[in-house]
Amino acid sequence: MPKHAFESLNGEIKIITIESDALQGNMLGDPTSRQVAVYLPENWNKNDKEYPLFVDLVGFTGSGLAHINWKPFAESVPQRVERLISEGKMGEVIIALPDCFTTLGGNQYINSIAVGNWADFLIEEMIPEIEKQFPVKKGKNNRGVFGKSSGGYGAIVHGMLYGNHWGALACHSGDMGFDSLFLGDFPKSVTHLEKHGGIQNFLEHIKKVKKMSGEDFHVLMMTAMGAFYDPDPNAPMGIRLPVDLRTCALDEERWGAWLKHDPVFMVDRMDVQESLKSLKGIFIDCGFRDQYNLHFGARQLSDKLSKLGISHIHEEFDDNHSSIDYRMDISFPFMYNALTK
Repeated sequence: MPKHAFESLNGEIKIITIESDALQGNMLGDPTSRQVAVYLPENWNKNDKEYPLFVDLVGFTGSGLAHINWKPFAESVPQRVERLISEGKMGEVIIALPDCFTTLGGNQYINSIAVGNWADFLIEEMIPEIEKQFPVKKGKNNRGVFGKSSGGYGAIVHGMLYGNHWGALACHSGDMGFDSLFLGDFPKSVTHLEKHGGIQNFLEHIKKVKKMSGEDFHVLMMTAMGAFYDPDPNAPMGIRLPVDLRTCALDEERWGAWLKHDPVFMVDRMDVQESLKSLKGIFIDCGFRDQYNLHFGARQLSDKLSKLGISHIHEEFDDNHSSIDYRMDISFPFMYNALTK
């Protein structure tokens, strides 16, 4: 951690705004004008040097803008990078930290008719704008994407689907292994939705409530997953769940739509395998006490990658899902070395 939490950066932060076409028409009515914080290393504008680009995809309830903020007894992402540079563990990079927050509390960073085409926003709008305004090295082999939880999901899925845009990825405790992650939680979600009279009434409750309960937060997260993995153009805000909202019986067709987005199953696709093989570095980790059982999904994915001969790093550590930013001390140098070797 820094010598003091208020310790200033050697580099600087700039905030740019992107007027997005990709997010137009999202069924949530969320804003399409989005800010992106950009960390720039010391003397970035006083030389002709170009830098690798890291893109930060944050977890549920987060925004990239929060990762530049002061934190008690901890480091912001830019502070962490500058410490790692000072320790000789990595070189200088430019980091894009986009605001991808949504009405449903977070983002899975894929395209959705309900939530918006977030993959397109990142790849077709944000990256070109960063390249236009700042001295980043162009081309996929100079870009890394990283994140934790939902952000880790975004990182691994972008590597799977958009390997022509990324050179390396780091997935910290990313959403995968949907059977272990979601199936046991549907009964609690259905019970809470029934209490509020269904999905639409529940979302109205969320808009008005002064303080969200733990159950509120949990069910909001489940509705967000539905909006990303299986949006319904005919439902309010495009949201449906893969269970009957009275009996909680699993709808196999709808659940199958969710599983098509599970990295553990996505990796069975030939196009996904080729995309991952094109990357220069893949880092996956998870605590073996993860509250959401994500370590099981990470193990399953790693086993499949190994059988397919896809080079990757898979690590487990003695911790749970919370407050694991310290794992970036490993993934940041890994990504930097992968991109620059």
